Order: sequence, then C-alpha cells, then structure tokens
Amino acid sequence: MHEASVVANIVDAVLEELKKYDVKKVNSVTLRIGDLTQLGTEQMKFAYEILSEGNILSGSELIIENEPVILKCKKCGFEGPAKTLEGGDYSGHSVPVLCCPECNGPVDILEGQSCCVKCMDIETGDE
Repeated sequence: MHEASVVANIVDAVLEELKKYDVKKVNSVTLRIGDLTQLGTEQMKFAYEILSEGNILSGSELIIENEPVILKCKKCGFEGPAKTLEGGDYSGHSVPVLCCPECNGPVDILEGQSCCVKCMDIETGDE
C-alpha cells in the first residue's frame, strides 16, 4: 500500500507549511490526484485519518479531486482525453491507453500525473 507513504509525505509537507501561520484549526485539505498515479482514494483517506491524529490536522477532512488523463498527439495534434481499457483483467479499473485515440500516434501527457495539495481550508487566530 504505497498510498500510506505518499500520504505520510503529504501530511509532513502540510504540517511544515502550516507552521508559517497562526493556525487554530484545519477544516480540510484538498489534493489533486491524477489517474496515472494509480493511488487509491479510500486507502489515502484511511491513511490520512490515522496520520492526522494528534496534530493540527486531527478531525480535518481529506478531499481528493480526480485529474483525468489528457493527451496531446505529436502527429495529428489531437488534444483531449485518453481512451481507456475497461473490464477484463483490470480488476474493475479503467486503464488509460497512452497513444492518440485518433491516429494511434505518440503523445505527450498534459494532465493525469499530479499528486499535489491544491488548497487547505484553515482557521487562523486572526478570525
């Protein structure tokens, strides 16, 4: 379960950032997670709940926003979502196809690889 180590790094980074402010309470932390990361939402939320115990994040909500795979074809110029393979041996997950859905040409991946903190909803001593 690599989600736990990813969330541990995120929690450490968030706690370090929060030291810069007079934070009284953290209501939520929003992450943007790309489909290509193959990170499980439920596993990340579970790890966050455990790793936020006993610190300023305790009781806060982890919100995860999905980032779909967006491609740009190097051959025909197509820009848009990747086709996906579904069912079969993919354990119920969709698997993006990383070639152009129009011409099968090579692509650049524009979106879908993110794993970052988008924002935090906090209450400070100034409020």
